[in-house]
Amino acid sequence: MDAALAIMNRIFFCGDPHGHLEHIRAAVHEYRPAAIVLLGDVQPQESLEQALKPILDLTEVWWIPGNHDTDSDADYDNLFGSALADRNLHGRVAEVAGVRIAGLGGIFRGNVWGPPSQPRYTSAEEFLAHCGKGNRWRDGLPRKHRSSIFPNDYDALLREKADVLVIHEAPSCHPHGFRAIDDLATSLGVRVAYHGHHHEHIDYGEKEAKKLGFQSFGVAYCGIRDEQGNIVPP
Repeated sequence: MDAALAIMNRIFFCGDPHGHLEHIRAAVHEYRPAAIVLLGDVQPQESLEQALKPILDLTEVWWIPGNHDTDSDADYDNLFGSALADRNLHGRVAEVAGVRIAGLGGIFRGNVWGPPSQPRYTSAEEFLAHCGKGNRWRDGLPRKHRSSIFPNDYDALLREKADVLVIHEAPSCHPHGFRAIDDLATSLGVRVAYHGHHHEHIDYGEKEAKKLGFQSFGVAYCGIRDEQGNIVPP
């Protein structure tokens, strides 16, 4: 079977682009997946709907935030303030091209919650109540912590079921991963998890899948995998 046909109409999981979205546009034009999911650190140089305008009629676009998506006002506004803001999967489950996908964006930060330690704050509202008015951003949560993982968002997902988990942080099979991600994936009942953040293509293999109860894939910087875990050619 032709390589393009073999991966046509699948979901593409896109590793940290850090503002470089041209390869994603090219992959959508070539392979026509039903949907794409951006795994964080998107940092579009203009509003996300403008950056991806050439492909919006060709595929569904979904995303989770990464830690660098709150580095600057522009990083935040171009993503969270875009016309695709409602496609943020963080803290929820959505049906994407017929697949139930759960999303947990952002990273664990020790001054909020650094598993396996107990959380210092359970929610953004609790953090905001203690951070002091001088630390607020736009009269709300400090910008940096809008990409922090708060326990209440994590706990809400524990009550859901899904087929796939997309996260910015990695499961424990990565040297810098977290068992809390394993526990979340197991509770959700997912068959596979995709993460970004570490800029590597990693297939954790069947041994780890048997150990964890689900398959795991790391997606590289500006990399793309399909829903079978195959690396999509550039």
